[in-house]
Amino acid sequence: MNTSNFKDKVVIITGSSQGIGKVTAIDLARQGAIIVLNGRNIEKLIQVKNEIKVLGANAVFYCGDISKQSEAKGLIDYTLKTFGKIDILINNAGVSMRGNFSDINPVVFKKVFAINVMAAVNTSLYAIGPIKKTCGSIIFISSVAGIRGLPSNSAYSSSKMALRAIAESIRIEEANSNIHVGLIYVGITEIEKGKTTISKNGTLIKLADRSRYNVLSMHQVAKAIINNIKKRKFTTTLSFLGKLNLMLQKISPILVERILIWTNKRYLSRYL
Repeated sequence: MNTSNFKDKVVIITGSSQGIGKVTAIDLARQGAIIVLNGRNIEKLIQVKNEIKVLGANAVFYCGDISKQSEAKGLIDYTLKTFGKIDILINNAGVSMRGNFSDINPVVFKKVFAINVMAAVNTSLYAIGPIKKTCGSIIFISSVAGIRGLPSNSAYSSSKMALRAIAESIRIEEANSNIHVGLIYVGITEIEKGKTTISKNGTLIKLADRSRYNVLSMHQVAKAIINNIKKRKFTTTLSFLGKLNLMLQKISPILVERILIWTNKRYLSRYL
């Protein structure tokens, strides 16, 4: 097993039963990290744990809904009881949504913010003390949708923008604590078959297949997350379009708005 500066680091990854979280967990395990998995599907968590065990690495899981304060505390308490420390927290748990703002049931905002914002807040609040002791990292997985509000994604975009404000506040407050805060702007990424999103009325619907489009692979995203932690960077922006969006948003927000209006019906819908 190829080890690195992650050897014996205790890493909590929320939303790691599938997708980006799962791939990041496996890649970090290959580099010697001790992995604490989290999700709400115990069968999938067991499967990921077993995949990591095959690598000869150490992994455990805590099944629970961390949008609930008590279960987020349970995750942190379980990690400390099991390993005695926390080196890295990757706030990866998240959910997307689809629907124009005028058509959305308010419950959509409640569900999206509970998972995308409150889950990250809950775990970070309980983990920040132990992470100060290890001079470790707190990572927030955002999205290029958190740079500029996107059509049909008002709840999702605003929840991902909120993570930036939280990360910035922590960086300033903990400037003397020697902890690392990272924010990853993920671009459009491949998805596992059957992945769902929240519809305008609050029900779950399947996301359209993206395999025939030029999107980021989950391994590319995992590599970027790991590099962000290694280099202790603040922001990492993924994909050419994501970087272009960030640059143009700083130069001319009106131009970005016009481009989004023009492309909305023609191109963006293929990923919805």
